[in-house]
Order: sequence, then C-alpha cells, then structure tokens
Amino acid sequence: MRGKIAFAGLAVLASAAGAAPKTIGWNHVVSLGTDGSHVLGNPAATVKLTEYISYTCPACARFTAESEGPLRIGYLTTGKVSVEVRHLLRDPIDLTVAMLANCGPKEKFFLNHTAFMRSQSTWIKALGNAGPAQRQRWTTGTLVQRGRAIASDFHFYAVMQSRGYDRITADKCLADQALAQQLGNQAKQGYSMGIRSTPAFTINGKLLDDTSTWAELRPQLDASM
Repeated sequence: MRGKIAFAGLAVLASAAGAAPKTIGWNHVVSLGTDGSHVLGNPAATVKLTEYISYTCPACARFTAESEGPLRIGYLTTGKVSVEVRHLLRDPIDLTVAMLANCGPKEKFFLNHTAFMRSQSTWIKALGNAGPAQRQRWTTGTLVQRGRAIASDFHFYAVMQSRGYDRITADKCLADQALAQQLGNQAKQGYSMGIRSTPAFTINGKLLDDTSTWAELRPQLDASM
C-alpha cells in the first residue's frame, strides 16, 4: 500500500512539473494608478492609454460600448497596451456613480464601471423627470445624504445589487470621504491638463486632439504600438 501511495505521489509531481505554464490573461489584471485610478492590463505595457470619463456623459457610454470588446481582445491581451480609467467629475450625480463604481476591491471596478455605463440610458432619465425638491436633495446636506438621495432617485442601489452589493455596503462607500477626495484629485489633474470635455484620452501621457470615439482612437493606438 505504501509503495502505491508513493508511486501515485511521484506521478502527480511529474505531471505538475511537465505541465505547461499558465499564460497571464492581461485583460483581467487590475492594478491601481495615481490617486486610486484603475489600470487594466500589463502594468509594464509600453503603450499606456488613459481614458478621462464622466458617467453622465452619453459619449462616454457610447465609447465604452464600442471599445470594450476590441480593446480587451485585440490590445490588452498582447501585454503591449494597458488602459487606465480616470474620473473627470462634472456634477453630484457623476460623483455618486464614481464612488459606487469604485466601491469594493480593485478587481471589481471595471465590471462596476461597465454596469453603470451600459445602463446609463436608463438611469439618466431621472435627471429629466426630477422635480425641484429632488434636485435640491442632490446638492444639499452632507456627502452621504446627497449620495443616498441620488442613489435612490436614480435607482443606483439596484445596479449595485446586480453587482453583488447590498445597500449597507453601498452606503458605506457613499460615506467614504477619502474616496471622494481621491476622485476629486483625479478630476483636478485632468482639468489641469486642459481637458474640458469627455471622453478624453492620452497615450503615454500625450493628450490626443479631436478624439472622442473608438473609430478616432483606434488608428492612433495602432500607430503607437
């Protein structure tokens, strides 16, 4: 019996030693950048794409829908390109979504980000349907009071629930002063570069002119590789 067990153990070791090494899927690797921004892909990529986005920006939602598949499959998987998402805050609603998208471990960010971008055309309708009293709640009170009012009126709690977050967890993120400061710093950095509209992009730190769609960005990305 002992001999059989030893033989089986040796067989397992030999099999493991001869197994092919796993390939890193760069399109699933998430790291943190400056001021808590999120980077998807090889952190040592030679081509570093940065997106400056706003969640209340329809063009940003269109860009996400157009670019997500091609960017992940055609560029990030090579390890030569990484993409960083930075927030250019425009209003209290934008801040609230950004705080919820950034809620939880870094590995959850990009799926949170996509969930809000893909559902933007649905939740943004509350902006046009809100009355004066609702709008006042979005801009008065403490950070957490404003965030909870916006999250309730725009049905953001339902989006978070679809991502596995209960209301208590979402509210904790909405009360995170340090997170709000980080997001504010990201916005200040973008504005200091002269960015005034979203989406905006840099490749290896160089701001791209007249670029707001995947069709406009893609040839410039190809030329950088």
